[in-house]
Amino acid sequence: MSKVFIPTGYKSALGMYDTQAAIEYIKQTFTKNFSAAMNLKRVSAPLFVSIDSGLNDNLNGVERPVSFDIPDADNTQAQVVHSLAKWKRMALKKYDFNVGKGLYTDMNAIRRDEELSNVHSVYVDQWDWCKIITRKDRNEGYLKETVKTIVNALCDTLDELKAKYPIIKTEISRDVKFITTQELEDMYPDKTAKERENIIAKEYKTVFIMQIGDLLKSGEKHDGRAPDYDDWALNGDIIIWNDVLESAFEISSMGIRVDEKSLAEQLKKANCEERAELPFHKSLLNGELPLTIGGGIGQSRVCMLLLGKAHIGEVQCSLWDKKTLEECEKAGIKIL
Repeated sequence: MSKVFIPTGYKSALGMYDTQAAIEYIKQTFTKNFSAAMNLKRVSAPLFVSIDSGLNDNLNGVERPVSFDIPDADNTQAQVVHSLAKWKRMALKKYDFNVGKGLYTDMNAIRRDEELSNVHSVYVDQWDWCKIITRKDRNEGYLKETVKTIVNALCDTLDELKAKYPIIKTEISRDVKFITTQELEDMYPDKTAKERENIIAKEYKTVFIMQIGDLLKSGEKHDGRAPDYDDWALNGDIIIWNDVLESAFEISSMGIRVDEKSLAEQLKKANCEERAELPFHKSLLNGELPLTIGGGIGQSRVCMLLLGKAHIGEVQCSLWDKKTLEECEKAGIKIL
């Protein structure tokens, strides 16, 4: 059952009709700003992939994908995607992209085991993107500059939105605080990972938390990451302080992707070296795929943040438990 937080005195700035128009405007405007700043081209993307391809995102390794068979395609066993983290890298090679250019998609996914809340839904929609880089670009400086570019595109979109809808009062800082998960643990050893995120986001407003996936000195992980797309030493989450929810609010998970060396190391750490025999992993380990940076930016998350909404169900259509629907209706939160 989902956990619902009802902000005291919450009232949406826009009605349901204007909300729909604003969602369309945000998606069009951010797509324009983001793709131009990052030199990205939109491509069509799959809703499902074959199980044997190894292309689906394993997320934290415990989530169950939606699976089904396709009788007229040789009884292929397929899975609805969790994300396109690995597919994008294959597509860059297949579509003949060059260094400095990349792709983005309008990705739709189902994550059936998601714990529902104000910010989590089983339906996931995001701008999934990936860009070819050189080996010398595989460094923290390049990662940070990319983060700044994305944050500026988001802030530019907010400025344009507020010009069109002056009633919107959302504020986002363009100044990004960069900090590693280990630095956070050292600063707040007695706090949980989420509590640390809340503390740092409340202080700095816009934060990029780096190096997610590997074990910290405590023997715990800040958060889980699959071993076969992000390089755990060169990745992170873009976190914005959400004034409506009074909490840290993740809008993007991203990073420089694994090369041959880091993939082999991370598969071993994750005790899943058998994945090295899958087609995607074989190609990568053999040096047949381009070096890349990539990530996902939540479309509904961005709309929710910029419009000052209290629940993700106000900006996307999904399914919710009865208690969530009742509590939201009682509080005047209009679930689509």
